[in-house]
Amino acid sequence: MPDKTAILLTNLGTPDRLSKSSIKRFLKQFLSDPWVVELPRLPWWILLNCIILPFRSPKTLKAYTRIWGEQGSPLLVIAKQQQAALQQQLGSDLPVALAMRYGNPDFETVIDELLGSGVNHLVVLPLYPQNSATTSATTFHYLAKILTRYRALPSISFIDNYHDHPAYIEALAESVTEHWEGSDTRNHLLMSFHGLPQVNVDKGDPYYAQCLVSANLLADALGLGKSDWSLSFQSRFGRQVWLKPYTSDVLNQLVRDGIKAVDVICPGFSADCLETLDEIQNEYREFFLAQGGESFHYIPALNARARHISMMQALVTPYLAVTEQ
Repeated sequence: MPDKTAILLTNLGTPDRLSKSSIKRFLKQFLSDPWVVELPRLPWWILLNCIILPFRSPKTLKAYTRIWGEQGSPLLVIAKQQQAALQQQLGSDLPVALAMRYGNPDFETVIDELLGSGVNHLVVLPLYPQNSATTSATTFHYLAKILTRYRALPSISFIDNYHDHPAYIEALAESVTEHWEGSDTRNHLLMSFHGLPQVNVDKGDPYYAQCLVSANLLADALGLGKSDWSLSFQSRFGRQVWLKPYTSDVLNQLVRDGIKAVDVICPGFSADCLETLDEIQNEYREFFLAQGGESFHYIPALNARARHISMMQALVTPYLAVTEQ
């Protein structure tokens, strides 16, 4: 049989609707993943089901309510836009599918449809620029688990990261430059990445090192000096030590250093979601202003920008050439 290739875009996922039950179901699936929370299973199950889910679900529902749009959750809306844009870029002969690690569209259904249509080569692109066990690795392992149900396995090309790919850095730099061109001044640039427990990195997770590389490459592309930008990590949870410096600490220190205006970008997020639209744009903005800051601007994620879609095409193209030989 001739090769039939499909592109599979993946991301973390989102609740299906604005309801406590939907939020709770999503959080339970997410936080039950042993690649996300690396704690002994029984104690964590008790803590998750008896304390965390009952208390965190209502708070998370309020947060999602603040960002939910007419079409639904921003992450899913944007992911579908990315899928459609890449499909148009690559042409109708090369299917582009979308699956979420948690929630819908779910991996099992999407894989069933692709393999049922005769696809025998999957190019999987998890839209996480930096590789972590909590993102790219759990995606790979989950995909492998699903494929154990099949006798005829497809060949897999798995893109585990693109943290230093020139097209990724160029897309980020373009978005920052456009933001600065539309404003009166170039403010201090804060690059805020999603946090990760320090113990994960101590065990060998490459995420932290890749975040540093991405940040420095972006600063170089923008021609920034050391005093023009900062790096931080957000979204910490629980009592563990997470990657430092924390975004709250950096914002506080910037004000103390006399920097009252900041532009914030989140290079680790390929699409705007709860962590960018609420945590950054709402919570950290309020925090910065309360500390004495005067101007806080969030630069949107790459989302469905033309340069971002071109980057995706550049990432998958080398794996398409293999099937053409």
